[in-house]
Amino acid sequence: MKTLVIYCHPEPTSFTAAMRDVALAALQSAGHEVRITDLYADGFDPLVSAEEHGRHRDDPAAALGIAEHADNLRWCESLVLVYPTWWAGQPAMLKGWIDRVWSNGVAWEMPDGAHRIRPLLRNIRRLTVVTTHGSSKIVNALEGEGGKRTVMRSLRVLCHPLCRTRWLALYNIDRSTADQRAQFMKRVTERLAR
Repeated sequence: MKTLVIYCHPEPTSFTAAMRDVALAALQSAGHEVRITDLYADGFDPLVSAEEHGRHRDDPAAALGIAEHADNLRWCESLVLVYPTWWAGQPAMLKGWIDRVWSNGVAWEMPDGAHRIRPLLRNIRRLTVVTTHGSSKIVNALEGEGGKRTVMRSLRVLCHPLCRTRWLALYNIDRSTADQRAQFMKRVTERLAR
C-alpha cells in the first residue's frame, strides 16, 4: 500500500521517535511504499491565520504551505499517525496539521445546497495511530479519550466508507518498564508488518 506516516514530536531522541523508526521499518519490510512527514523537522506552521480561516470555504489551493501535505493525503491508501498523547489529545502541532490540511477541497467539500459535508479522501482505506499516554487506560477512558475520538470519529468519516482503523497505544508510559516498552514496539512491528 501507499502509506503516509505523519510523525509529531519535537525531541529527536524520544520514545516517540523510536516508535516512528519501528513503524517505518515494519512498513518498509512489508513492501509498502512509504512517505514520511516530520512536522517539527519540516517546520510546519500549525497556526490557522485569520485570513486563512476567512477563506476556509474557498479553493484550498489558496491556503499557503499545505499543497504538498494535501498531495500526500490524496496519494496515500494508508495513513499512520505517530505522536504522544498530551492533555488527552494530539499535540498542538499535529492538531494544527489536521486543522489546516484536512480542509475544504482536500478532505471534504460542501456542495451548493447541501446540508452536510461530502468526504473526499476515499483513497484512504487504513488509518492507524501509534501513540503513548502518560496515564493508565482507565484514566484515559474516564477522560473520554478525546484524541482517539478525533481520529476514529472525525478523520475516519472523511476516508473510504470501509476504512479500517487501528489504535496502538502504550498507556501509563510514565511508569512503564523497559520490557513493557519493548513489548509495545513488538506489537507495533507485528501490526504494521501485516
